[in-house]
Amino acid sequence: MQTRSLQAAKRTVFIVDDEPEIGNLLLDALLQFEMEGKVFATAAQMLTALSLETPDACIVDLGLPDMEGMALINEIRRRSSVPIIVLSARGHSTDRVMGLELGADDYVVKPFDPREVVARIRSILRRSSDLPSKKASVDCARFEGWSYQPASHCLTSPEGEETFLSTGEATLLEALLRAPKRVLSRDYLLEHGGRDESLDRSIDVRISRIRKKLNRKNEPAHIRTIYGSGYMLACDVKWS
Repeated sequence: MQTRSLQAAKRTVFIVDDEPEIGNLLLDALLQFEMEGKVFATAAQMLTALSLETPDACIVDLGLPDMEGMALINEIRRRSSVPIIVLSARGHSTDRVMGLELGADDYVVKPFDPREVVARIRSILRRSSDLPSKKASVDCARFEGWSYQPASHCLTSPEGEETFLSTGEATLLEALLRAPKRVLSRDYLLEHGGRDESLDRSIDVRISRIRKKLNRKNEPAHIRTIYGSGYMLACDVKWS
């Protein structure tokens, strides 16, 4: 593991890539933006570090020697809501869709400009900190037996099972929770944090992922598609 530390208060980014030169490029770019980077050569090293520390963001290369990058993304998302940026030479739209479906927040294709990657990290972190609920100091939203805590991006089922949302998913769900039984257009949702420059279908992919988390047998869909208009949360919401 390579580490270049700044002050403890600085943002920390975990990077997993088996090419040392790429890790060094990203570390240098992070330092320019007064951020801290920790680079790992394998998925196992990153997962061990994640069990000891929660970073502000993770950069994940898909071509790792010990684990498929998509599997690593799935494991990280199972543990926490930390923003994930995919770094890969795979530029096909199917790979980008898969990354978003697993909970990644952004997808960058190699070769890349390290400064652009850091700028995207900063944008994701800024978007997360600007969520409306945090400004209003609201703790929890409850609907149809579910509860959602914006501060941790934690969604809890009626049975008490917890799951974490990515920053993009959290932004979309909160927008819907704040306007129940109202149709929100795709343009509105894009303006409120759902945009992913690498894939125009990001709204649809993330809505689909949220629906899967909310899906229970013999229950109507909580999020409805209003064809030609957008999406609507079809239930009452209580904030507390």
